[in-house]
Amino acid sequence: MLLLFGAVAYTAWVLEVLIATGLDPVRTYVSELAAADQPLGGLFRATDLVAGVAVLLAAATALTVFERRPWSTAGWAGLLLFGAATAADSRLPLSCAPTVDPECAARETAGLVPATHTAHAISSSLAMTGALVGVVALTAAARRYGHGMPLARLGPPLAAAELAATAWTLVAVAAFEAGKGTWLLGAGQRAQVLLVALWLAVLCVHVARGNDD
Repeated sequence: MLLLFGAVAYTAWVLEVLIATGLDPVRTYVSELAAADQPLGGLFRATDLVAGVAVLLAAATALTVFERRPWSTAGWAGLLLFGAATAADSRLPLSCAPTVDPECAARETAGLVPATHTAHAISSSLAMTGALVGVVALTAAARRYGHGMPLARLGPPLAAAELAATAWTLVAVAAFEAGKGTWLLGAGQRAQVLLVALWLAVLCVHVARGNDD
C-alpha cells in the first residue's frame, strides 16, 4: 500500500492536463509546478512529500522484513534514498520558475536566488540517483533470484526506458543551462518521473504477490 500511495502521489503533476498552471509541460521542469510563486505550488509540494514519505517507509520496512541479498538490499536502499530525497525536495522549493521567467533565470545565473535553488538541485539529483539504483537493482534481483512476474518481465524494458529518459533530461538540462534552449526538457523529465511511478506500481504488484526481493 505504501508503494501504491507513493506511485500515485508521484504522478500528481498529471493534474496539469486538467488544471491550467501557466507552465508549458513540454518545456518546464516538473519541480516548477511546486515553486513558491506558483498558485498550486502548495498542492504539488504536499504530494511530493506524501510520495517521498510513503516510499521511504516502504523501503525501510522491506530492509527490515525481507531477506538480505546483495541486489535486493542495494535496490531497497536506493528507494530509501529516493524517498528521503523526494521528501526533502518538497521542503526545498524553487522560489520561481526559471524556464518561463527570464528574470528568474537571470537571477539564478547570477546567484541571486535563495539557497533553496541549489539545495533543491542537490536533493533532486539524489532522488533520481536513488530511483535509478532501485529500478536497476530490484529488477536485477527479480531476475537473478527467480521471483518471476511481474518485475522480472516488465522491469527490464521500464529500466531501459528510464535510463533513456534520464539521459534525455540530462542533455536538455545542460542545453538550458548553456543558454541553448530547453530541448523539450519538460517532456523528457515528465517521461522520467512517469516511468519511475509506473515501475513503483509494478513493484507494488510484485511484492503483493508475495515476492520478497
